[in-house]
Amino acid sequence: MKQSIYLETSVVGAYLDNGEPFRRDLTIRWWEHEMSEYRPVVSPLVIRELERVPEPHSKAYLKLVAPLERVELTDEVAILAEGYISRGIFHRKYIGDAVHVALASFHKIDYLVTWNFGHLANVRRQARIRLFNTAAGFFVPQIVTPEFLVSEMTEKG
Repeated sequence: MKQSIYLETSVVGAYLDNGEPFRRDLTIRWWEHEMSEYRPVVSPLVIRELERVPEPHSKAYLKLVAPLERVELTDEVAILAEGYISRGIFHRKYIGDAVHVALASFHKIDYLVTWNFGHLANVRRQARIRLFNTAAGFFVPQIVTPEFLVSEMTEKG
């Protein structure tokens, strides 16, 4: 059975980001050659964030994620995200990031894939998420950048 990956909005955004060529090229290579080794999912929050991107990018981003499985926002996800905020793991103005983590946790997604180093791919925050989720009995997804999911074969090639 394939491992699951939750694609956070920054990964989809990197696919067309000409301002960050390294990030864009790695994301495209990984998306096109290796993502099929996983079960990729997105959420209504990712879709909503992509819809807010100015055109012409918004349509292109939405087309990229259209074939992907969707996980649902549930009351439990909202409660878990609120728990992250009330414990100071996320500031309220970053509720979206808390919801991304809560979605991946509640739906038991193996990896939350992000390029967001400030709020998600951050070791201190991940340690606090791990402690909170473990104490509350929730699954702990690994939060990684696409680089961590690139296989050795791709690196050699």
